[in-house]
Amino acid sequence: MGDSGSSVSIDVDRIFFGGKEHHVETSFGPVSVAVYGDQDKPALVTYPDVALNYMSCFQGLFFCPEAASLLLHNFCIYHISPPGHELAAAPISSHVSMPSVDDLADQVAEILDFFGIDSVMCMGVTAGAYILTLFATRYRDRVIGLILISPLCRAPSWTEWLYNKVLSNLLYFYGLCGLFKDYLLQRYFSKDLLGNLQIPESDIVQACKFLLEEKKSTNVLRFFQSINGRHDITARLKYLRCKTLIFVGENSPFHSESLHMISKLDRRCSALVEVQACGSLVTEEQPHAMLIPMEYFLMGYGLYRPCQFNGSPRSPLSPFCISPELLSPESMGLKLKPIKTRISLQV
Repeated sequence: MGDSGSSVSIDVDRIFFGGKEHHVETSFGPVSVAVYGDQDKPALVTYPDVALNYMSCFQGLFFCPEAASLLLHNFCIYHISPPGHELAAAPISSHVSMPSVDDLADQVAEILDFFGIDSVMCMGVTAGAYILTLFATRYRDRVIGLILISPLCRAPSWTEWLYNKVLSNLLYFYGLCGLFKDYLLQRYFSKDLLGNLQIPESDIVQACKFLLEEKKSTNVLRFFQSINGRHDITARLKYLRCKTLIFVGENSPFHSESLHMISKLDRRCSALVEVQACGSLVTEEQPHAMLIPMEYFLMGYGLYRPCQFNGSPRSPLSPFCISPELLSPESMGLKLKPIKTRISLQV
């Protein structure tokens, strides 16, 4: 990728329209993987939350020119869709057994084998973050880093499990009805974005609603049930060999889960970024809040290569200015009002 502002815009245009869709056969059924970028570069795997795919989960981040340039400049992106969550997916046959979360993690390994990839950087949102974290605990040598957005690592509480069983029955009998869509939108976004009688819902929410319309309820149900059957992987976190960067919106329903997870990770190689006035889906609601922490995070791998932007704001970063206070506003030279940081990442 070139260094001019026009080349950045070309990459942004291509990130969702110039990739190649692959349908990979695995031991647990076929899965769709959209590949963007130069496959000679290091691999970045993404995995979305329930009822989302890369279009509805990551387009806000990749439509942010600086973030798109940062990631495309350093990685080839492999967007994995949960089974049956890709665009225009057909209903999965009822004869196909529902995969467990362990099956889905092993499926990621088979996808990497298909593309001949030894190791990857991972980026996942909530349910997808759980799958990629589980993958990292099962295949520790294959994960070089984790970027997790509103992640889970514990089994559902009894209350959550029961509530999700009720929602599963609702989804089974009535499909993606208004009540289930409302649950999903509250899962993803802050109340401010959802609107009320005085304030209309945001364009981001409306776009998400539109993309939810084409989902097959049976496919969503399968992934939702798989995640509701997840097990606690907290004890495994201390064995991770990779650095971990966690983003969580302060209004996320999974805020406490993210705090629990960061408390169990090795403080020498993990960091938490809390984004104020934001729900779970930071990639859509406040993607700009992810840029500077990701730049610092990638510096620790020697992957960050600065690009020049024409007419775009630049963050005051230097690849030579790395300190233990990796994500502190003071070290960035900024007052980052929408971001609260908990500093624990050392390079």
